[in-house]
Amino acid sequence: MREIGAGELRHIARGAAILGTGGGGDPYIGRLVAEQAVLEYGPVLVAELHEVPDDALVAGIGMIGAPTVMIEKLPAGEEAVTAFLTLQREIGRPITHVLPIEVGGMNSLAPFPVAASLGLPVLDADCMGRAFPMVQMVVCTLDGVLAKPLAIADEKGNSIVLDVRDNHWAERLARSATIGMGCTALMSSFPMSGKQARDITIPGTLTLASRLGKLVEEARKARVDPCEAIASFLGGQVLFTGKVIDVMRATDPGFAKGEAWLEGMAAYDGANCRLAFQNEHLVASRDGEVVASVPDLICVLDAEGEPIPAERLRYGQRVAVVGAPCHPRWRTPEGLALVGPSAFGYSHEYAPLGS
Repeated sequence: MREIGAGELRHIARGAAILGTGGGGDPYIGRLVAEQAVLEYGPVLVAELHEVPDDALVAGIGMIGAPTVMIEKLPAGEEAVTAFLTLQREIGRPITHVLPIEVGGMNSLAPFPVAASLGLPVLDADCMGRAFPMVQMVVCTLDGVLAKPLAIADEKGNSIVLDVRDNHWAERLARSATIGMGCTALMSSFPMSGKQARDITIPGTLTLASRLGKLVEEARKARVDPCEAIASFLGGQVLFTGKVIDVMRATDPGFAKGEAWLEGMAAYDGANCRLAFQNEHLVASRDGEVVASVPDLICVLDAEGEPIPAERLRYGQRVAVVGAPCHPRWRTPEGLALVGPSAFGYSHEYAPLGS
């Protein structure tokens, strides 16, 4: 195990915002909450999967709702702890380890206030390898691990527990509850043994996020294009560079849905790009042709390599669109059925980046 203090949280937040493909919640807000917890309670221990005992009890933590709402509705900071303790009471025995449900945006840091205040280790792993908008879109679903029980808490001190029959029902019921709580809340769920965590979660993703966040700073110091450096590091490519000329978004129902249109610059002068998102970027089209699609990663960055959350895309921003391959599990037939284009209502076939 190793300690993570306030300094490394900055790298994790930036790297996870890149991996979050526009979603996962505002990384700046997540970093502030995590930093405050670490400053108050001390550094957090992060454990690798091989260090987790078979009989450990692991639970995931993450935000649920529409990230656009958080521009005005800030978290109180205690929601994750409340959701976690509610889940622990429902299970009836101590939870020994926590992990981020997704390594995206603020969700990568959501376990840190829990870990810091309760003295628990965070697992260097997650359940997506990126960010997806729905509860069932995790590797746990592929392996039969249920979001049961599922605890949700809001910034007002409300908490509820859901006993669901499967992960699709978990999404449906949790989304309805979240809308009632003001369209954002924190959840804790997917209780599993240490052995299950080793077998099914995606390893090393907090370390990956930290390295990616640090890479951006190193590229700037070396006067290297940080967007190209990110693409190379992730085994992907820059798909487009240009200026945002229009954005349409709406919160419906409990998601941030919309589209953005880009006008090409430099090597892409005269071309155009369309991005479609539902919390996360789902499809990137260039001159009417799909060039990247969920479940592969579509990351929007500014010229300095800073990730831009989908809810903060604005007219006039100069951006680069980077595409990168997803975790191999999402490219299987079962993975594509759960998180591929058809899962979001698109008719086009998935074409893996790099193929």
